[in-house]
Amino acid sequence: MTEQQADPSGRFAFGSAIYDIDVSDPTGELVDRGSLGSEDVAQISRLMQALGGLRDAEQKLSDASLRYMKLNATDMRALHFLIACDNSGVVATAGAIATHLAISTASTTKLLDRLERAGHISRGPHPTDRRALAIAITPETRHSAVETVGRQHARRFIAAARLSSEEREIVTRFLMDMTTEVALGDVPWATSVEE
Repeated sequence: MTEQQADPSGRFAFGSAIYDIDVSDPTGELVDRGSLGSEDVAQISRLMQALGGLRDAEQKLSDASLRYMKLNATDMRALHFLIACDNSGVVATAGAIATHLAISTASTTKLLDRLERAGHISRGPHPTDRRALAIAITPETRHSAVETVGRQHARRFIAAARLSSEEREIVTRFLMDMTTEVALGDVPWATSVEE
């Protein structure tokens, strides 16, 4: 089915264009835009589409990295954490990984067992705490992750570097404000019945 067949009027948007306010909220049920002019609404819609495009690109990158590394999302987050610990000179422990991933001790043990069996991590004695084990990413996995997924993610820095100092401050403030606006907090529908 082509786009034209899907929508003979040509009004329906595909891809990141679905984030256009006239597509996602045509009647103003979600956003009161009465105080905004049509140019403001169009500009904000372009911004929302750009954010949608970024989210789509990051999701495709994430999906490709999971396929390439043959791991799941939690595994990848754990490996990223281990790389960050190593880069910071911090000894990673199972407890720190559990806290970072917000998973139980039992789930962390299963995760580490799986990663160790696959040759992605090693466990060794902790240099200062005899009760804990030091968890490290193997050199081969670190190299593979850094040279593929890491190098692609680092390209975001290049885009940020092209901005002026003032532009970076504006974008940072905007992203922090947007994060605050969309944060779940204690909205009732997002709280599980089981919690």
